Amino acid sequence: MFSKNIKLSAALATLILAPSMAFAHTGVGDTVGFAHGFSHPLSGLDHILAMVMVGVLAWQLGGRAVWIVPTTFVGVMAVGGALGMMGIAVPFVETGIALSVIVLGAVIAFNIRAPVAAAAAVVGLFAIFHGHAHGAEMPAAAGGMAYAAGFLIATAVLHIAGIAMGYALARIGESKGAFFTRAGGGIAALAGVALLSGLI
Repeated sequence: MFSKNIKLSAALATLILAPSMAFAHTGVGDTVGFAHGFSHPLSGLDHILAMVMVGVLAWQLGGRAVWIVPTTFVGVMAVGGALGMMGIAVPFVETGIALSVIVLGAVIAFNIRAPVAAAAAVVGLFAIFHGHAHGAEMPAAAGGMAYAAGFLIATAVLHIAGIAMGYALARIGESKGAFFTRAGGGIAALAGVALLSGLI
């Protein structure tokens, strides 16, 4: 079962990453839009940690949460991205992003078994901040739809990485896997505190 999930994740990642290889040349519009959009979530520790933690949380909750939690994040993030692209202000964006790392890391560290709807609501709230940050930083020469597709696909890749990490840790044994998963959440939460306080 685990090897099938890894193979599926690898196949999805290959399909998702293939368009970015095609857009490797410099240009304007859709070309530069997709490349910039895809690279934006991968360019900051805060975004990477939060996206991976969403995937780990989805795996930790299990069942329907494995697809509902990440899908909710990506969907609401698209709305936040549109707000950012249109120049509509959202307050406390940077604070919200740092808090997302702290809260998601802490939920994983303390193994909080939230209902799927509650988990989706929490990640949806944080997705607005992440999406707005991506949208507001869209380059002037970028094509909007291509840019949005880029950062949404990159976000989904990071979610898949988090889910795969959860499955991989589970393979080392139930108790050890749970320990390392929760320890990872704790480290992410501490990193979020450092981000919030400006230490990193």
